[in-house]
Amino acid sequence: MKDVLLTTVQKLDSPAETAIREFEAKWEQIAAEGNRRLMARPDLEKLVGKGNEQMAEDNNRNFPRFMLSLFSDYQPDVFVETVLWVFRAYRSHGFQTTYWAANLNIWVDLLQKGLSADAWKQIHPFYNWLIVNIPVFTAVTDTDLTASISNIPDHLHGTGTLK
Repeated sequence: MKDVLLTTVQKLDSPAETAIREFEAKWEQIAAEGNRRLMARPDLEKLVGKGNEQMAEDNNRNFPRFMLSLFSDYQPDVFVETVLWVFRAYRSHGFQTTYWAANLNIWVDLLQKGLSADAWKQIHPFYNWLIVNIPVFTAVTDTDLTASISNIPDHLHGTGTLK
């Protein structure tokens, strides 16, 4: 499955310098509005898990920094590996896979409204690729999480009963 991600992500073209600079000039404002919208969701705890609101806000500030770096020096394999790492890390903290669909849709809406038509046209494919591939990221990280659990030596599994 990871090979499918790598094949499809290689089809994305890095945005032009003008689009990158526009994104750079606007990401902080967009992230702040994204956080406001995300924190206002009535299902927030269901999406991020109990007590993970700050982690979700931090993600919304770090995410555009990563995207800016990615746009400036596009390396498809780094994009894939980073997204998979994020899925593993955040899921291990209680984030549900529905969080990414909800949050990425907020980002898409804000970027479409906040960027020029030209910048939007160049940057949107990256966000669309993320949204379209949420099921693949989920499947890959499900496999990773299952494999890591199955590698625990039998004497560490326990019986699940109290004595």
